Amino acid sequence: MGDALKLSEARGATAAGVISAIAGDAARLREDQETAVAALCEPNARVLVVQATGWGKSAVYWAATAIRRSEGAGPTLVVSPLLSLMRDQVAAAGRAGLRAATLNSSNFDAWNEIESDLRSGAIDVLLVSPERLANPGFGRRVLVGLAGQIGLLVIDEAHAVSDWGHDFRPDYRRVSDVLQKLNPQTPVLATTATANTRVTEDVAHQLGASTLVLRGPLARSSLQLAVVNALSPLDRFAWVVDHLPKLPGSGIVYTLTVADAQRLASAIQEVHGAAVPVAAYTGGLEAGEREFLEDALRENRLKALVATSALGMGYDKPDLGFVVHVGSPPSPVSYYQQVGRAGRGIDHAVVALLPSDADAGVWDYFATATIPVPEHVNRLLAGLSAYGPDQPATVPSLEAETGLRRGRVELMLKQLAVDGAVERVEKGWVRTDAEWTFDAAHYDGIVAVRRREADIMRAYTRGERCLMQLLQESLDDPTAEPCGRCSVCLGLLPDPLTAAPDPETVQAITRQLRGETHVLEPRKMWPGGAFGAKGKIPPALLADPGRTIVYADAPEWREVLRSVFGDTPDPAHVEALKAGCVAALSRWRDAWSRRPEIVIPLPAAGHRGLTTAVADHLAEIGRLGRTELTLHPSSLDEGLSSAEEAKVWRDSIEVDPTTTQAITTRSVLLVVDASSSQWPITVAAAKLREAGAAAVLPLLIHRRP
Repeated sequence: MGDALKLSEARGATAAGVISAIAGDAARLREDQETAVAALCEPNARVLVVQATGWGKSAVYWAATAIRRSEGAGPTLVVSPLLSLMRDQVAAAGRAGLRAATLNSSNFDAWNEIESDLRSGAIDVLLVSPERLANPGFGRRVLVGLAGQIGLLVIDEAHAVSDWGHDFRPDYRRVSDVLQKLNPQTPVLATTATANTRVTEDVAHQLGASTLVLRGPLARSSLQLAVVNALSPLDRFAWVVDHLPKLPGSGIVYTLTVADAQRLASAIQEVHGAAVPVAAYTGGLEAGEREFLEDALRENRLKALVATSALGMGYDKPDLGFVVHVGSPPSPVSYYQQVGRAGRGIDHAVVALLPSDADAGVWDYFATATIPVPEHVNRLLAGLSAYGPDQPATVPSLEAETGLRRGRVELMLKQLAVDGAVERVEKGWVRTDAEWTFDAAHYDGIVAVRRREADIMRAYTRGERCLMQLLQESLDDPTAEPCGRCSVCLGLLPDPLTAAPDPETVQAITRQLRGETHVLEPRKMWPGGAFGAKGKIPPALLADPGRTIVYADAPEWREVLRSVFGDTPDPAHVEALKAGCVAALSRWRDAWSRRPEIVIPLPAAGHRGLTTAVADHLAEIGRLGRTELTLHPSSLDEGLSSAEEAKVWRDSIEVDPTTTQAITTRSVLLVVDASSSQWPITVAAAKLREAGAAAVLPLLIHRRP
């Protein structure tokens, strides 16, 4: 079928003009690209392109758009996942002679003008995010007006449509709503570089039975893959600090968590300063800051961005010289997608993976993070039953109503919308008449797939066979074969990846990272639900902003934590932790609302001996008073909602008369061993304030992820 699809002479001339404008006078559509463009020029076409990064997928839809617009078709609607991708595509469309625009959170002031130009036909291409498609206001203003007029629909990074994919996004399923509103004759193109056979079949099924699938080889001859093994989490930081100046050109250093991105960037800056300019890049940055950093790397004003997967899809820098992963992603598919940013327009790029046994915990989290928990879903649906079309539920109101955390509420609402059990309206969410059932077999299958992918990554890190071949096979590429240039094929690590980190670098980074300040912002809302009280916590019961010694899986404290929270703590590690607490108090001093006068330990995670030892030490060093809370036995089962956990702590913590007398009108330093929710701190602070404490300053030893 594909071989028979050719462009007519007139269409070929239009496409050639687009390609030469994008890639130079000598550039032409390849045969497989022409097949895709020719198919999209036919009514009701459905085309899925699965090709390696750099193959030229965007050239297909620019050429098809130019042809269709020249023949009187309406504008192209491109669904893209990331702002950086949209900006690159707007620029590329301009080079192709097309006028493109995007509606996103960073250009709100231009929306009216863009929407007017869209209605008048002045815009050839509109780029939107899947989240924008799911917005009812956008649907009312824009999509309704475009119904029946869209000339071409493009679904970029289409693996995100499938919940079998490595980056499933529920909002992407809203693309099906657009399909239903389209003129049935409107062609649809879906593109991705990261879809195995199962995902390809799922996406093709969603597009329609007649979908033309164009799939090519996924090997990348410009990439030299390597695994640098036998490094501790802190050694990995030091390896990056030592080796970054030697890596070719500029590139990306990926981390698994936001905290690691920020800490590693800080360590590099501390050691190298302006000589090796880097910046942290995470999804939490404002759109303008992300845009600035993307341009800085693209223009080689930065040696590297230290990034989370927020920089995974869509970032286009053809001469990116290296990609380093500090920690292994949980999926070979997502890993392939991220390393695919490198070496697109150059002959050689270095790709290094620095794994650790600490990665497994992150993998376990990602394996189940998006799987709905039936009990939580039913609780959310029950909470929604109190709302209706005249008064839809908001996410904050559902958080307070159900006791579920806000991020979990948002994800479940999107998943339930895909299943038709809830509907997003302009002012919130409402329940539909559709019943919701938990498809256990389906979700068990997804978890099994993710765990198999984690096993593949373990094999990759062990270097059992050719690294590129293994990645290709994970994507069901039938052309997979040994690459001859990775660290496994060569039998040694290619320079400059041979040297272990300098021990002095390890020590310098340890000192620097342990000296960082981590502010612990207090909770300001009661959870409602089983706890009873909801809404704002009265100011007279609030804790002050506190400090955290160890944030999440901080590598500089990893060995210390293992020891002090173990059965037989190493005295040297206990002393190191005490010193860290004293140093944190010293840095905190200028921000105190009032100097602490009395210390109280709270063994929220059950480490009474450690918490007491730290509290005693701080009391001695700071010449502070000491007293205790009364803790009644309680059971903190896993999976408790916020409201249930807060209720347990309210029932467990007591401020007896002796402690009340000791803290009245005084400032309390509350020493807590570990917590992820902060409810023990929040409840204890409220009880202490209620008993007469003038202020409560929490010092949390470990803020668990």
